Amino acid sequence: MMIKLKLPSVYTILFLLTVLVAALTWVVPAGQYEMASNEILGKLVPVAGSYHQVESSPQNIIDVLLAPIKGFYDPITNQARAIDVALFVLIIGGFFGVVNKTKAIESGIFQITEKLKGREIWLIPTLMGLFALGGTIFGMAEETLPFYTLVIPVMIAAGYDSITGVAVVMIGAGIGALGSTINPFATIIASNAAQVSFTDGLILRVVILILGWLLCVAYVMRYARKIKSNPELSLVASHKLANEKYFLHNSTNGLDKSLSMQQRLVLTVLLLVFVVMVIGVSYGDWWMAEISALFIAATILVGVLARINEQELTTSFIDGARELLGVAFIITLARGLVVVMDEGNITHTFLFYAEHFLSDLSPIIFINAIYWVESFLSLLIPSSSGLAVLSMPVLAPLADFSNVPRELVVTAYQAASGLPNLVTPTSAIVMGGLALGRVSYGTWLKFIMPLLAMIILLVMVMLSLGVLLS
Repeated sequence: MMIKLKLPSVYTILFLLTVLVAALTWVVPAGQYEMASNEILGKLVPVAGSYHQVESSPQNIIDVLLAPIKGFYDPITNQARAIDVALFVLIIGGFFGVVNKTKAIESGIFQITEKLKGREIWLIPTLMGLFALGGTIFGMAEETLPFYTLVIPVMIAAGYDSITGVAVVMIGAGIGALGSTINPFATIIASNAAQVSFTDGLILRVVILILGWLLCVAYVMRYARKIKSNPELSLVASHKLANEKYFLHNSTNGLDKSLSMQQRLVLTVLLLVFVVMVIGVSYGDWWMAEISALFIAATILVGVLARINEQELTTSFIDGARELLGVAFIITLARGLVVVMDEGNITHTFLFYAEHFLSDLSPIIFINAIYWVESFLSLLIPSSSGLAVLSMPVLAPLADFSNVPRELVVTAYQAASGLPNLVTPTSAIVMGGLALGRVSYGTWLKFIMPLLAMIILLVMVMLSLGVLLS
């Protein structure tokens, strides 16, 4: 009798990873680079060659248990860590709880699927293209979380599954971030830290973006076609009925599928709130506080337009927030893991090891080694801007000794820093998106690993060509 192995829940995976990182602080030497102020970045950056060992700070069981709390905020400095993002997720849940009360989304989904009968597959490249634009322009990450609640029901109603919906959002935005062109939170910060213009290497990054997007679209469309013709081939086939009930809210039973004027107004507000959010993030220097306030205002407006009384409005909001409470906890657990590593003083040690590993390599081997080093560091530092500020001042100067243009180092970093948005278990974006889609991490790995291997191969080939053509 075969025993079927089953991966533990997302919460357990993140907690075990935190324990593992805490254990590493007992064996990995503690160390720090000297930090210097960078006027262009407005941040402290490490000084290449200044690494030195510091007093060890091994993290014990108490530190592990405190990690999720510190993942919310620093209790000493009162500095916010994940509390803004976690609160944003709860407000999104409350907003959609109120919107779902109007049944506008269910009716809207029915209208879309009716109009696209036989052509539903083209929703995939269209939506993935839009998310990729968001990823390449402003590094769309946390901002994707509200879209899962919209896209997954559409995909299920079109005859696909929840994995297809998750893939459209996560892979769409992820390949855009991986092929960032003018993303100020990654490309521009990394270029400034490497002391090159962000336009240097732009053509290669555009090529990686286009080829990567085509590859991802083809992969997701192939899977979607396969499971539509044979639903039993879905990786979440055993959850088909439960997912239809959860995401479609029994919309096929007794629902007036024509859109009323109130529902049209609600859907208009829904569209406008996303447009305003993208504009605010792109041009208005918005972050979680401003976006959360926008969704609170939209919640009140929906309540007024749909004539929902105060008691129903607040009850629907709380019920909706409750649905995403688990996602909020996942975000804080992921951030807590990084806290343990930083407080154990081993983050800079891994960067120091990378610095020595990259010495005296030939150009093609060097640029591909940079990609793998940055990929490893991205597991430890899932923030693209944080990874750029930490790694570029140390790793970019090494390119001069290997006769590799620094802009190629930026491109290698860029392609690597996009990986956390696709598969990294320490990324709140990945774990939050999977929780919203009710997809286990093990199931997601089965789905994305072949695609991930193809993306990595594509990036390595393009980086090698970049060296040969430089």
